[in-house]
Amino acid sequence: MPLSAPLSAVPGDLPAYVYDLAALDAHAAAVRAALDGVELYYAVKANPDAELLRVLAPHVDGFEVASGGELAHVRALFPDTPVALGGPGKTDAELLADVTRLHVESPSELRRLLAPGPSRRRPADVLLRVNLDVPVEGASLAMGGGATPFGMDPDGVAECLDLLSPPGGHDGRGPDGHGPDGHGPDGHGPVRLRGIHAHLASGLDAARMLELAAAVLDYARGLGVTEVNLGGGMAVSYTDPVARFDWKTYGEGLAALRRPGEVLRIEPGRALTVYCGRYVTRVIDVKRVHGELFAVVAGGTHHIRTPATKGHDQPLAAWTSAGGPGGHGEPVTIVGQLCTPKDVLARRVPVRLEAGDVVEFAMAGAYAWNISHHDFLMHPEPAFHYR
Repeated sequence: MPLSAPLSAVPGDLPAYVYDLAALDAHAAAVRAALDGVELYYAVKANPDAELLRVLAPHVDGFEVASGGELAHVRALFPDTPVALGGPGKTDAELLADVTRLHVESPSELRRLLAPGPSRRRPADVLLRVNLDVPVEGASLAMGGGATPFGMDPDGVAECLDLLSPPGGHDGRGPDGHGPDGHGPDGHGPVRLRGIHAHLASGLDAARMLELAAAVLDYARGLGVTEVNLGGGMAVSYTDPVARFDWKTYGEGLAALRRPGEVLRIEPGRALTVYCGRYVTRVIDVKRVHGELFAVVAGGTHHIRTPATKGHDQPLAAWTSAGGPGGHGEPVTIVGQLCTPKDVLARRVPVRLEAGDVVEFAMAGAYAWNISHHDFLMHPEPAFHYR
């Protein structure tokens, strides 16, 4: 992924994000091809950049958003593309939003959805987000498998099913055969159960993801629902950027698990866009403090918070001010301009750096600019380039 030559930009044009749209297009096409019969939604939270979304749109079945702001952003760009709205702590306005699927996080969310209020423009098609008690060892983040703020345990799901049951009971399915329907006490609705959503963990390989998928599908079949969103969470390695998630194995495994009539959906974010982005900046100062060598670069974690958030060293390549590749040198810790010791991009990297050299941080296409604390110290924002 590193550039074969330094970014051709005027000195004032750095720091900058550089997005390789052709690489993103090729990667998304390969993922799409590996998912035979499985619906693919992109999790916008990973990177909502409009140019990236335009590249992804032809390859995905829809977008997953986690706020009213993300919903408005996507609707402005793609008014007719299916959108699923998830995330905890939804406002009443978000619950009543006109979306293709609404991921319900709790019985209280469902009660608010069923409560009297302004008539919605269309029925609400919901997936109940489940948090199953299943092992998620090896995950970089665990959203399920135990007590977390995300989704519902089986008791919460049972409570939701009771809320959706019409007076006198039901056979578990609504008139369209997709699950029970519910109506608010003032007749607004209906609220239609379409299935379940289960994003249990992040950072897992294909084999472990398939084990979780099998457990979720067993649970869904016990409820009698046939639409299952398995979430995202595909492993991304910042220590080994060449390693990629095995989409072929995952797609084949899901095809083998799926039964006739079942709809399976996934919603990756980071694993789709992380490889297409680079954060490029310039060395301002190199100094030694108590024997340790530090290189201070323009920008920092207020532009790319990923290494501070995940506690890793961001993979990088370096270029001399003359345009040649950086050579091997004494280990140097690369830091940004912020007044905090947490503003570290990479620790003890064996590369020779001098003031004016260019440093290119790879794997900056997801959870980078969009999760950073941009206004801390009020430094200028980076530039953005698309190739």
